[in-house]
Amino acid sequence: MPPIKHILVIRLSALGDVAMTVPVIRKFVETYPGVKVTVMSRHFYQPLFSDIPNVDFLTAHVDGHHKGIVGLVKLANEAKAVGIDAVADLHNVIRSKVISKTLSLKGLRTETIDKGRKDKKKLTNAKGLGIVKLKSTHNRYAEVFAALGFALDLSEPIYAPRQPLNKRLLTVIGDEPKKCIGIAPFAAYPSKMYPLESMVEVLKQLDAVEQYRILLFGGGKTEEEKLQEMALPFSSVTCVAGTLTFQEELDLMSNLDLMVSMDSGNGHLAALFGVPVITLWGVTHPYAGFTPYGQPESNQLLADRNQYPLIPTSVYGNKYPPDYENAMATIPPETVLEKINEVI
Repeated sequence: MPPIKHILVIRLSALGDVAMTVPVIRKFVETYPGVKVTVMSRHFYQPLFSDIPNVDFLTAHVDGHHKGIVGLVKLANEAKAVGIDAVADLHNVIRSKVISKTLSLKGLRTETIDKGRKDKKKLTNAKGLGIVKLKSTHNRYAEVFAALGFALDLSEPIYAPRQPLNKRLLTVIGDEPKKCIGIAPFAAYPSKMYPLESMVEVLKQLDAVEQYRILLFGGGKTEEEKLQEMALPFSSVTCVAGTLTFQEELDLMSNLDLMVSMDSGNGHLAALFGVPVITLWGVTHPYAGFTPYGQPESNQLLADRNQYPLIPTSVYGNKYPPDYENAMATIPPETVLEKINEVI
């Protein structure tokens, strides 16, 4: 079999999962500089890969002209046309399987991620018994490359460099020599979101010491409006949600001194730059393998499993008993503030 010289990496969504591919791909190009990589994903995610050498991007218009079986076969043919000779499917869903199978039938070698679904099901069905720490998603991604013959050592983290700030972003941060803290209080499901009244208390205490510049991150019209309301009473707090391009958000995050996030995409984005990330966990749990890249266990603040013994109730936070939605309220604002002061 001829040597592999150009790998197609497939990860179509979601933001946090796509972000977790970035440090693995960085490690790959550092370890194997003679092998080209083309990342296939949605156009929005392209800035995540734009500064990685020897990496190209192929946009998957899965809601447009690449929609359906015919569209996915067309997308596979587009990938073949750029000269790939192997496929690393880091998604393992119907769409990526169609693309991989099409390319396999054309003679390309393909490998697909093992998401560890059975182990994750055991974890979420533990019903209050002892839970076992599972393999990280980053390591699961690395295993796909290893199956293609490219072993990766992720024990030494590799981070994206801090990015220069344009005039608008410099205005956001301000001229005062203060530590800059990002806070992303929202998540896809209520069960993964810290109570807003508790987060407001955290903001109140941080604002009172007048030592920090605090930036609120989020997405979507409703979130933007709520974040603007949260920022309004505090002189050191600014809502940047809805005001920046995705590239500008990344540039700004790269200059943070700390990010406080839920189990959601913003924590993963900040971690790409080696920014310390404090993650607050509700009905999900870091043992499922979604801890932000390079972050220690001590930065993971967990809901009280004595009060909510069934945690983790799901991997993504979409399944939980009716009385578990507010599990994260068991993390007092004082605990969050103590951890912020300790880390920063």
